[in-house]
Amino acid sequence: MIDFAIPADLAAERDRVRRFVIDKIVPYERDPRLTAHGPTDELRQELVELARAEKLLTVQAPESLGGRGLTHIEQAVIYEAAGWSTLGPVAMNCAAPDEGNMFLLSKVAAPDQVQRFLDPVVAGHQRSVFAMTEPDGAGSDPAQLSTAATFDGENFTINGRKWLITGANGAKTWIIMARLASNPHLPEGPTLFLADGDEPGIVIERTMNTMDRNYVAGHGVVRFDNLVLPREALLGEAGQALRYAQLRLAPARLTHCMRWLGAAERAQSIAVEHARTRTAFGKPIGEHEGVSFMLADNEIALHQCRLTIWHACWLMDNGEKARHESSIAKSFVSEELFKVADRCVQVLGGIGISDETVVEMIFRDMRAFRLYDGPTEVHKYAIGRKVLRG
Repeated sequence: MIDFAIPADLAAERDRVRRFVIDKIVPYERDPRLTAHGPTDELRQELVELARAEKLLTVQAPESLGGRGLTHIEQAVIYEAAGWSTLGPVAMNCAAPDEGNMFLLSKVAAPDQVQRFLDPVVAGHQRSVFAMTEPDGAGSDPAQLSTAATFDGENFTINGRKWLITGANGAKTWIIMARLASNPHLPEGPTLFLADGDEPGIVIERTMNTMDRNYVAGHGVVRFDNLVLPREALLGEAGQALRYAQLRLAPARLTHCMRWLGAAERAQSIAVEHARTRTAFGKPIGEHEGVSFMLADNEIALHQCRLTIWHACWLMDNGEKARHESSIAKSFVSEELFKVADRCVQVLGGIGISDETVVEMIFRDMRAFRLYDGPTEVHKYAIGRKVLRG
């Protein structure tokens, strides 16, 4: 049976989250600590404490780690409400990359690694990074991984360079992907490692200037300079990094979509209000067909995106990996929500390109979203291959 009803208790929690974001978080959108490189860690910590006080911190975490163990469908409903402000997920500790990293570590990390590297992230006390993307290597094609690791039976030594590492500056929990060289002790190949961000071999070269500003500390360029880690730093099994990355990325694609759906709704609400009150040629601009059609297209797109997300979530909640469906969702939702944001800018006219509203910021961030966790073209390539295989 297909049932699109949201249970009453989930609807009530959705409304509580939306009200929390509107009342407590939206006022921070003018805070100077929301910089060109995203929120500062000081701002993040202040927002986290607001969510903690409302018992809305890291609600997606497994119950064993202090969360509520939300299903994927429940996450979709709650994250959409949180995404009304780009700072909402930051406050509730369900923003990227921490949300995806927490999911991966909860599935793969050993008990001692959970205590040291995961628990503080779940509690909102520290941030995490997933260091995979490279200037001349791994990116959309992680098989091109060039960061190298060697193992002498006791310690790993890692050398390489990464960039677009979200939240690198100040993060404490590091998940690092490197290609383990042939050795007599462990299988070779792409492997994940855990490290403390204070390790001397982790060098933050700079923070990149990017068009988005919704992630804490922005995106960094990082060098691993003879980073030495003990055997206990191995995350999961050696040589299995690409499999673990897929374990993380499939649901992470969807959670990106959930959060940005909320932001697009916010942009639409601002555009609708402007269309009701702004007049031109003798009547409110919303009564002109050109504007009303744009708003109608937005409403259609928001509805389609929500259903696409929910379907993939439903499959995952029923035990499916849903890689194909999550790729469809990421491709479709990221493209459609960008069109929504673009039309909102158009409806707003001159103020749409200014910071008089948050629509301009949402527009820029939405453009970046089309590249997060794989560009549309990579996902469409995978979708096409599956279609051809039948």
